[in-house]
Amino acid sequence: MANLPDIPLPSTIRSRTIENINGLSMHVLEAGFETRGRPCVLLLHGFPELAFSWRKVMPVLAEAGYHVIAPDQRGYGRTTGWDPSYEGGLGAFRLPNLVRDALGLVSAFGYRSVDAVIGHDFGSSVAAWCALIRPDVFRSVVMMSAPFGGPPSLPFNTVDAPAKPPTDDPIHRDLAALPRPRKHYQWYYSTREANNDMHRAPQGVHDFLRAYYHHKSADWKDNTPYPLQSWTATELAKLPTYYVMDFAKGMAATVAEEMPSAETIAANQWLPDSELAFYSAEYQRTGFQGGLQWYRCGTSGVFTPELETFSGRSIDVPSCFISGKQDWGTYQRPGVFERMQKTACSNMIGCHLVDGAGHWVQQEQPAEVSRLLLQFLKAADADR
Repeated sequence: MANLPDIPLPSTIRSRTIENINGLSMHVLEAGFETRGRPCVLLLHGFPELAFSWRKVMPVLAEAGYHVIAPDQRGYGRTTGWDPSYEGGLGAFRLPNLVRDALGLVSAFGYRSVDAVIGHDFGSSVAAWCALIRPDVFRSVVMMSAPFGGPPSLPFNTVDAPAKPPTDDPIHRDLAALPRPRKHYQWYYSTREANNDMHRAPQGVHDFLRAYYHHKSADWKDNTPYPLQSWTATELAKLPTYYVMDFAKGMAATVAEEMPSAETIAANQWLPDSELAFYSAEYQRTGFQGGLQWYRCGTSGVFTPELETFSGRSIDVPSCFISGKQDWGTYQRPGVFERMQKTACSNMIGCHLVDGAGHWVQQEQPAEVSRLLLQFLKAADADR
């Protein structure tokens, strides 16, 4: 990683690369490293983010006595050892292998267990599976902006029932058939065209990311989410276009329509252009395909049987959910937010919707998120 520009970080956070992590050279940010023997917390970012997304909460957690580790996950940033091509094998990006990445990283640092794994967006899914598969290592979990509904279920008590052929989900046909034809962003992200659409966006990567971050933040005033009734086209069509897109448009054209004004950009305190420039330089260099492979693993259905191995298991370590009050991500899969609290997590000791934050909650409202994290860590420690 020679000759890459410095990362605009507070002096209390350092950048380093850890070799031989499940086939990766893993780039990590680290805070609270000055003294050994501290309890550890692991922070896992989502899409299109980086370890850098945690820059505002890391110093607060370190100040409270934690050793804080935040990697660029497989497919992202300055972590190398993954295949950037669309044709590359998806197996390395499936959820159990992302858990293996996290496990290898904390092990390399000399930890048999960590006090918490904290994930945002797609990192929330990885964090949830870390806690589900290895509760002995990941002793509590915070899921942010993407609720966890539990592992997929196996068919139950079917031996005497008439055989049913597998059925296709009609949602994509139904979305395309709406009077205003639509498509779901996760299936768009799984197409060959998606990476090029964003990496070669007509407005450039920087302005693409500016519009994308703005559109999903509390700054976009139409983000006023509420629970949807069902996984049907008419209900999903109520979601903003960054989730349910116009059928004929890619993501670059979708978010370009919501590009904030120069005055709005200049006034942005949570993601000034100088900080966004780091994201845009990294994504200009790597493209987006590494992150998109995660979506393809989910939409392909190929890896669902492996996840069904854990059918019926719940997250039993102390758990917490934090999201922005203005984040549609909480409700984008109807029923999951409620299922997380009722069945998927048996020991949930906090569920918080932070006002003044959209999807990028730990960047938009870092002080409140840091407060909630420390509150949870204290409660989880008392719970054990």
